[in-house]
Amino acid sequence: MATTRGQIIYRDRAKQIRDFSGLIFDTITPTDIDGFIEYHGQAYIFIELKLAGTESPFGQKLALERLIDDLRQTKPALCLIAEHNTTNPDEAIDAAKAIVVQYRQSNAQWREPREIYTVRQMIERFLGLVDKAQ
Repeated sequence: MATTRGQIIYRDRAKQIRDFSGLIFDTITPTDIDGFIEYHGQAYIFIELKLAGTESPFGQKLALERLIDDLRQTKPALCLIAEHNTTNPDEAIDAAKAIVVQYRQSNAQWREPREIYTVRQMIERFLGLVDKAQ
């Protein structure tokens, strides 16, 4: 089966609902992460995609926040929360073109970009900063 890198290979399996109801600890349940990049041992990047106008749940955002803050002790880390307008469940979401609405970078506050950036543009910008620091 020929595939393009970065595309889901088993689309039907990716559509399966994950039931975390048996993994409740106090008031905490697992969260998912839509994308993760470990870039050549130099940086970590996490991507969370939301339908436009949808807020990240408090617990999910807190978990991502703490993860980024903890990882900064090893190397630069970035978390992007980005919006898309893909409402048809059979249509792929183009993660690279999703618009970043918030980001958190190595123990800083959640910020909103001053300009419009796609996920791809924000990652390229971040990795440029990482390369200069090396």
